[in-house]
Amino acid sequence: MIKAVIFDMDGTLIDTEKYYRIFWPKALAHFGYEMSDEQALSMRSLGRPYAPKHLKEMFHDENLDYTTIRNYRKEIMEECLQKNGIELKKGAVELLEFLKTKNVKRAIATATDEERARKYLKQIGLEPYFDKIICATMVEYGKPSPDIYEYACRQLKLLPEECMAVEDSPNGVLSAYRAGCKVVMVPDQTEPEEALKEILYGCVENLLEIRKYF
Repeated sequence: MIKAVIFDMDGTLIDTEKYYRIFWPKALAHFGYEMSDEQALSMRSLGRPYAPKHLKEMFHDENLDYTTIRNYRKEIMEECLQKNGIELKKGAVELLEFLKTKNVKRAIATATDEERARKYLKQIGLEPYFDKIICATMVEYGKPSPDIYEYACRQLKLLPEECMAVEDSPNGVLSAYRAGCKVVMVPDQTEPEEALKEILYGCVENLLEIRKYF
């Protein structure tokens, strides 16, 4: 029996993953690095300490200043979000309302820091739906390590097998699966490869379809 649903945020509940795909290459170009679209996609949901290591290996540069580049990416992406607003993914509110009526707990497990996560959720009116908001900054290792999902389950006082994780990216799926959660993928920027499909509890086109598991 599934007693809680733990959601990734970017690309799963809110339509922001496409902006990371745009602004990582722009930020890196500002500092003299050329990032391909495929490389930008590989950054999805990648948490500490994996993201800095991944970028340094990607550009064969041990001196790459990840923090400075990331801060610049956050700055220019934030300007875009302020201008264009944040769009909800299809079915987000309907699914959260449905889970609420079923007395299923709801949590967030995001690579975004807590300040920005709460800001975004308040901005789009979703914050009141969640029992817990868990961010990668609260654990030692971010996605694809299982830490964030293990911590979320402990905060919900539930076993991982009692929790469903909803993710849009490979790194997020791996994190939740390694923690022992039932993982449903709602693909955003790319479809899952065959190896990833094998570890999924389900794969759906939009959030509304998740209701069929309850």
